[in-house]
Amino acid sequence: QVDLVESGGGSVHSGGSLRLSCAASGDSSNCMGWFRQAPGKEREGVAAIDNDGRTNYADSVKGRFTISKDNAENSLYLQMNSLKPEDNAVYYCAADFGGRYCYGPLNARLLNYWGQGTQVTVSS
Repeated sequence: QVDLVESGGGSVHSGGSLRLSCAASGDSSNCMGWFRQAPGKEREGVAAIDNDGRTNYADSVKGRFTISKDNAENSLYLQMNSLKPEDNAVYYCAADFGGRYCYGPLNARLLNYWGQGTQVTVSS
């Protein structure tokens, strides 16, 4: 089991940047990532990173978002640049103990644990 606590959300104008952080405690997972959920929409996988540091991104955020982790600090990050109004959502830090989330299309249904989420609001 893993406990995940996100922070760093907020409100920015279109084109702005935010950095999300996630503090993890408990069992370690070989695949960590972020997903988001906008009102009335399904969960959308955003980014993933495995134990070797290999990353995977949704096409909608590729080139704008960067996922990273600090193993020593048990922390996960999501640097979000060039934010757009369509990025509005609650963002969740998540873990997949099966590892499949990290490879191929980012299927948020594969995630086992996630935090309480942090709101990201982008105004045009």
